[in-house]
Amino acid sequence: MGQTGWLFREVRGSWIKQRCYWFVLSQDSLDYYSSSERGARRLGTLVLTNLCSVIWPDKQTFKETGYWSITVYGRKHCYRLYTKHFNEAVHWACAVQKVIDTKAPVETPTQLLIRDIEENKFNPEVVDNMYQHNPILKHTQSPLYAPLLPFPYSSLEHTYHSGKGYATVREEAVKLFNCLQQLECARDPVPLIQGVLQTCLDLRPLRDEVYCQLVKQTSCTPQPHTAAHLRYWQLLTCMSCTFQPGPAVLKYLRFHLKRIQSQFPESEMDNYASFIGEALEKTRCRECVPSWEEIQVLMGRQEMLCTVHYPGPGSCQLHISSHTTANEVVRRMLEKLGLKESRNTFSLFEQNAHWERAVGGSTIIADILTRFENLSAKEPDSDSQWRLCFKLYCLLDADAISVDSIEYLFLFEQCHEMVVRGQLPACEEDLQTLAALRLQSVIGDFSTHSPCPPLDELFPGHMVEARLLMPPCAPPALLPATQPPVQGCPQRFPGGLLGGTLWNHTATAAHKQKVEQDLRLRSRLKEEAAAIMSTIVECWKGLAGYSRRDSMTAYLTIARQWSGFGCTLYEVDFYISSTGSFSQKLWLGVAATCVSLYRQGEAEALESFPYGQICSYGVSDSNTFKITAGDRDLLFETTKLTEIMQLMNAYFSAIRRQRGRGDDVVSITEGTAIEVGFHHLPPTPTPTLLQLPSHPV
Repeated sequence: MGQTGWLFREVRGSWIKQRCYWFVLSQDSLDYYSSSERGARRLGTLVLTNLCSVIWPDKQTFKETGYWSITVYGRKHCYRLYTKHFNEAVHWACAVQKVIDTKAPVETPTQLLIRDIEENKFNPEVVDNMYQHNPILKHTQSPLYAPLLPFPYSSLEHTYHSGKGYATVREEAVKLFNCLQQLECARDPVPLIQGVLQTCLDLRPLRDEVYCQLVKQTSCTPQPHTAAHLRYWQLLTCMSCTFQPGPAVLKYLRFHLKRIQSQFPESEMDNYASFIGEALEKTRCRECVPSWEEIQVLMGRQEMLCTVHYPGPGSCQLHISSHTTANEVVRRMLEKLGLKESRNTFSLFEQNAHWERAVGGSTIIADILTRFENLSAKEPDSDSQWRLCFKLYCLLDADAISVDSIEYLFLFEQCHEMVVRGQLPACEEDLQTLAALRLQSVIGDFSTHSPCPPLDELFPGHMVEARLLMPPCAPPALLPATQPPVQGCPQRFPGGLLGGTLWNHTATAAHKQKVEQDLRLRSRLKEEAAAIMSTIVECWKGLAGYSRRDSMTAYLTIARQWSGFGCTLYEVDFYISSTGSFSQKLWLGVAATCVSLYRQGEAEALESFPYGQICSYGVSDSNTFKITAGDRDLLFETTKLTEIMQLMNAYFSAIRRQRGRGDDVVSITEGTAIEVGFHHLPPTPTPTLLQLPSHPV
């Protein structure tokens, strides 16, 4: 005898009298009766199969009703059962689940036929006979009333996407078939295709279902050569470039493609089948649904055109597919720009006017372009336009770069980016000279008709404020350390100086005084900016006759006076004690040979740690980076965890290759996600690199 007991069927609604029923759980069903007496009338039955599911008791329902509930989903019925006792609810949930687990898997007619087709795939007559006598395998104009594949009867799979308005997976499967049929008459199929792909991205179990539905709708079609019918093939093409089907469905799909190619050689269907077959060999699950542009080119079995910028005004256009990775683009850019022999390493970056991040080597470029399309739709402002940029990543040997090479231009442009961000510690006089050399290299000799860029494209913005805040007697050489530079894109009026002056709503007189003070500050800022610009222009006039090459060389000669030249700086909060009770804002500089700590704006490093002294490094929690050097643990809080980890991995890998130990170097092209844990490195000059997500080198 199975589980028995009294349970409530429904407790919500005060106007309904609550009634208890006698429930009996057997090996085949969950039944309830009017009483516990022998011969009592059975009021309902829920047949249990392996597709049934149980939702366990939850605190929210108990808070709302005062009862613990369990829910049992069946094919035709859903029983919501309630009890006052938590242990009893758990006992019932366990008992029902145990019965469900003993049931054999339910197979749909489509699954059985797929298996039969696989067993008889070398016997065309038998397969043709199956298609002739089983309408479920063939194209139909009628709606679908149940999925082709088995899905649990509950709504468990869509609970994480309930905010998007999804119903149960079974209901969504039927809706998707209706969307497929609408493709035949849609004026613009792209929104429908994108909607189907988005649903499949959100609800993973539906991917195989949609593949089966598309195979059905492209089999035994009454008018196979029409544009309406080809819409199914276009969606199948997009699916094959976005999702990999399960093993059984993949075999079925490949058989279907070969069958179509044999039935309709030299046709559009043959061309689509060939394209899909090749795509399935390369496809990994995508992070994003293909963009509007990508769907358009896939419908025509074409490749996309991707623009890759590089430092300076230059750019390259490359043809990419839905499978092209960042590593492949980097290799093609190296070939296109003649940089294959460089000893330094390069990377792709996502960037806009205010932000940039290195792209993981295995990242699919089409996903990045889709993300750009989505971000541009949300932020149409021109300053927020995103692009891909190819740049120097690890500067391993700056001396080996030829002055006449494009790599030297990369070094010059990226060095100037650091200068205007305030990340090159130098005195004001040197910074003004650098600005003049920049003008000479970009524009040439001074002329009153020459267009002059704004100051914040030549000179660090924080230095203008520093002049206002500095006492008149302070020497210019101390300027860089007076005001910490602003991390990221330089702003003409950062919030530190003027923050709150306009919007501190006090008395009218006080507010008026603050407005006047703000105007005076802005006026002084303009005066200081004009004075600095005037000095820069005078210096620029003195550079007459300098060629672009001479200007760039002089610029980099000044920049190289800093001992940290070539490193990448990250703003961090450094914990002075191991408990994290004291911290100060510093720069963490990651370079080719060491990791260094700098006070922001100061040229001399507080301390440097050669890679040979670093025992381990990694992420200790969501925003804390830890480096162990000898017997010291250094803790940093930063928002740049991924970038720091990637760059250190890349330098370690490059060091090992240069020392002739590259054969056993672990590939670090796994993308940009952080794995919580540490790199543990032996105390030798060439640390062993464990596999962690990082950038390609």
